[in-house]
Amino acid sequence: MQFQPMDVNVPIFQQLQADQSPVVLVNIFQVAEVDIPALLTAWALDAAWMKRQPGFISTQLHQGIAGSTVLMNYAVWESVAHFRAAFNHPEFKQATEQYPSSVVASPHLFTRLSVSNLCVGP
Repeated sequence: MQFQPMDVNVPIFQQLQADQSPVVLVNIFQVAEVDIPALLTAWALDAAWMKRQPGFISTQLHQGIAGSTVLMNYAVWESVAHFRAAFNHPEFKQATEQYPSSVVASPHLFTRLSVSNLCVGP
């Protein structure tokens, strides 16, 4: 699996230094169509491991429609510190080796915003 920053100005490795709570991880996967089943298998094992980590709240995987080979993972964490501990754990690093070589992942951390009459932030 290759990593490609979603935001070249603030890549995930820079975001991991932040101190913020809660955060949402959005990870976009681009993958060859033939490798989608292998990606799903690797992601399921990866997500099951993450689910057991402190600070993990929830996750949901999505796939683009109409034959798209783009998938999106949306995961909620109590804090950057919790996500950082899981992301830097040797077991997670080893799990990333199970993804097909065609996978390009673009993980990025977000926080909710408040927009009057539309959405409630932190």
